[in-house]
Amino acid sequence: MPAKPPVVDETEVEWTAIRAQGAGGQNVNKVSSAVHLRYDIPASSLPDDVKERLLALRDKRITEAGVLVLKAQQHRTQEMNHADAMARLQAVVDSVAFAPVVRKATKPSYGSKMRRLEGKSLRSMTKSLRGPVRD
Repeated sequence: MPAKPPVVDETEVEWTAIRAQGAGGQNVNKVSSAVHLRYDIPASSLPDDVKERLLALRDKRITEAGVLVLKAQQHRTQEMNHADAMARLQAVVDSVAFAPVVRKATKPSYGSKMRRLEGKSLRSMTKSLRGPVRD
């Protein structure tokens, strides 16, 4: 059974409630339903190898200081946006939770070489028949 990815500790996440952008009528002008999530990767309790892979991501949401910033404003309530941002943060951590499997280079088998050469000779025969007719 494969190991589970590390779970993000919610106490390490910094939350800020902000007003959502876009259409929404009067509600959007008076309710701070969107949330900004800030997660300091170097100071987190994640394993060191996961931190390294997170910081190595070429993601514009990660600042130079190593802080991952997510903005959630899909839903009308702050609680749902909070849950959405947390799920997205966990998805980013899950994407780098395990080291990628390194491909080992192998030589082609004898059979695969023979099949390749036979295909080439058949193609060569087909193309040689396309030339001008000779007597």
